Amino acid sequence: MSGVPGNGLDPDPINEDLGWMLGVLFRAYARAAEHAVGDLPGGPRGYQVLTAADREPPRNQGAIAEELGIDRTVLTYLIDDLEQDGLVVRRPDPADRRSRLVTLTAAGREAASRRRETLRTVESHLLQPLTAQQAAALRDLLRRVACAAQEADPLTDLCQVAEEAVGQPPARRRRAARRP
Repeated sequence: MSGVPGNGLDPDPINEDLGWMLGVLFRAYARAAEHAVGDLPGGPRGYQVLTAADREPPRNQGAIAEELGIDRTVLTYLIDDLEQDGLVVRRPDPADRRSRLVTLTAAGREAASRRRETLRTVESHLLQPLTAQQAAALRDLLRRVACAAQEADPLTDLCQVAEEAVGQPPARRRRAARRP
């Protein structure tokens, strides 16, 4: 069988590409997740905000924006929509009156819990080819890599990382790609 490591044949380069693998998994997860959380304001992003707001101690909008990699202005509108639906509330931060803490309402906690269960079913389906032990190991490895990447670069300069990897600024790449 071609493309299977260890069979004496050259593996298909695409099957060895981390970006391809992550992309396929992400697209499959994103499609299924959209069905699971699409009824929330903001869909998957709204669910992420609910999850981020379901922590102690409560955090302000800036911390949530940084953690999720969402522009602060976009997050403000998203929280407005979640608040209008009765899922979150903003309250002044006792440590800084200019800051607002975002917390879940009882309805928000219930909505997040229901969606979390549905997403666990989605995840189980995607990880079906793995044993329970392999799925747990994959989750652990992905968590470690994601947390290390987030800590090293909290989604502020990933474009710069990509530019450096390619070796030229994005404007030059776009111009070169348009040439016949």
